[in-house]
Amino acid sequence: MADYRAAPLASRPSTLDPAEYVQLNAEQRRAQGERLAIRARLKLQYLRQLNQPDPAHLIEDPALSRWVYARTLNHIYPNFRPSPKTSLLGFTCGVLPLFFWYYIFKTDRDHKEKMIKEGMERPFSLSS
Repeated sequence: MADYRAAPLASRPSTLDPAEYVQLNAEQRRAQGERLAIRARLKLQYLRQLNQPDPAHLIEDPALSRWVYARTLNHIYPNFRPSPKTSLLGFTCGVLPLFFWYYIFKTDRDHKEKMIKEGMERPFSLSS
């Protein structure tokens, strides 16, 4: 990593900054080694469970479970807040069109039946 050269039109990523990774003291290197060891142990355990020929149970990834829990904890309705305005809007867009179309179809059907009962000739239609 020390011989990394930045591209002429791109800046050097902060993770490759020599001041960031070269000047680590012993305590930081020990902590970094412990984190790598823990990560390697968890990865090995997960791969063993994943490649087991006859799995006894569902493999659960604790990191994925934590991520899903954190994502759903405070973001159930991130962009919606119930209020009288939204309730009226929901009623207007959800319920009123049903009543409108019911009225249109019912009056049209009643008009056709009335015309048939009065003896008017039924217009030719393939669908009715």
